[in-house]
Amino acid sequence: MDAAAGTAAALPEAWSQVRAPVIVPLLRLAVAVCLTMSVLLFLERMYMAVVIAGVRLLRLRPERRYRCDPIPEDDPELGSEAFPSVLVQIPMFNEREVYQLSIGAVCGLSWPSDRLVVQVLDDSTDEVIKEMVRLECERWARKGINITYQIRDDRKGYKAGALKAGMKHAYVRACEYVAIFDADFQPDPDFLKRTIPYLVHNPEIALVQARWRFVNADECLMTRMQEMSLDYHFTVEQEVSSSVCAFFGFNGTAGVWRISAVNEAGGWKDRTTVEDMDLAIRASLKGWKFVYLGDVQVKSELPSTFKAFRFQQHRWSCGPANLFRKMLMEIVTNKKVTIWKKIHVIYNFFLIRKIVAHIITFSFYCLVIPATIFVPEVRIPKWGCVYIPCAITLLNSVGTPRSFHLLFFWVAFENVMSLHRTKATLIGLLEAGRANEWVVTAKLGSAMKMKSSNKAGLKKQFMRIWERLHITELGVGTFLFSCGWYDLAYGRDHFYIYLFFQSIAFFIIGFGYVGTIVPQS
Repeated sequence: MDAAAGTAAALPEAWSQVRAPVIVPLLRLAVAVCLTMSVLLFLERMYMAVVIAGVRLLRLRPERRYRCDPIPEDDPELGSEAFPSVLVQIPMFNEREVYQLSIGAVCGLSWPSDRLVVQVLDDSTDEVIKEMVRLECERWARKGINITYQIRDDRKGYKAGALKAGMKHAYVRACEYVAIFDADFQPDPDFLKRTIPYLVHNPEIALVQARWRFVNADECLMTRMQEMSLDYHFTVEQEVSSSVCAFFGFNGTAGVWRISAVNEAGGWKDRTTVEDMDLAIRASLKGWKFVYLGDVQVKSELPSTFKAFRFQQHRWSCGPANLFRKMLMEIVTNKKVTIWKKIHVIYNFFLIRKIVAHIITFSFYCLVIPATIFVPEVRIPKWGCVYIPCAITLLNSVGTPRSFHLLFFWVAFENVMSLHRTKATLIGLLEAGRANEWVVTAKLGSAMKMKSSNKAGLKKQFMRIWERLHITELGVGTFLFSCGWYDLAYGRDHFYIYLFFQSIAFFIIGFGYVGTIVPQS
């Protein structure tokens, strides 16, 4: 007991000895670094706001910058030969709930049947699902659709490997363009007629990217939060990049590629978990241009379970950071593109949007600001902890005006997810153990509607509490909650208002009360 009491009495003295020479300088350095990153992120957001305002005011729509005349459908001499041959690829993996939606939508595309090849690339490991998908393909084949069902012996390369294998078939050589749709995407019948003309009339364009439209955005609060983030990505980031330098990251689906550009860029590679971004950058370095069509929207599904969303965010955060590590020198030494495009790709696209945006959110708002509460010598200027964050938040809200009233919840949710994004970004930069981890984002389709109609009901099918616990989120929430109480008792800057609000968000997610809870069978 005496030894324990002596140790406890020595802790304050040890803290006072370390605090001034070590803790204070390190914390001041951390604050300075975070403030610098915040300013860089704010300037990036302001730059995009100015550009998107200019695009809107000057009406610099894609159809005014590129020729996109419709392909003539009534040419008596050429007939269907006036239309180029198009390959449509649908990669899928155990997509029991949604495979019929994507296959049906693609087979319903308005395009001459003799100029369209549909390729279902099934990497499913569930034999029952594989048989279901095969039978669906046969059903459409009997209706006159040129559809093929392709499987592989293994899942080497995951999605990139499946797409690459699909391009090796002899019949693909007759196709000029390839459209790609993930298993939960449902293009409208006129999708090809609205996108292919940009490729036909503009030989310098390699990619036409459409916007995603979310069919389940209103399913739960978590899907609304995702809609806000992704709407900003499409409404602002993709539009700005397309308008300024004809480059942006391919979203992996709902896009059409010129096959010759894909081949020139080296085809699909599986060195990272963002094979789509990898191909886009390599094609851009070859001098190809991209165009984004915000008016062409493709229905898709947002992950509505927290587990699926977390895995998706790990892949989307880790992959770009890992790709940046692998391609930095290749971008710097490239001779075919301008210095402006290099700066855009390295600074705007990678450094600010894919690295700084993730790291600053968690490190500053969940670590550094709470830590300053215990070290009053370190002060954070009000512009750095209030004005700039508020400005960035407001600029992010322009993509989804209907959800403006949810901004506070969106901020809290994004701060929680920044924990996983920061971890994934560092794993990608350091190429650590999970750098190439690929987990397919689970889609529920209409499964929840079917399961909620049974007699037991969702409310009576509780998951065990320990299966829903997220220890890391609970730990961070406890830290922020403790900091809030300390600030309430001894602080001067009223950070406790934010800390309590943010800690509650961590606790809610930590206890698993976020997203759709799928009943256990």
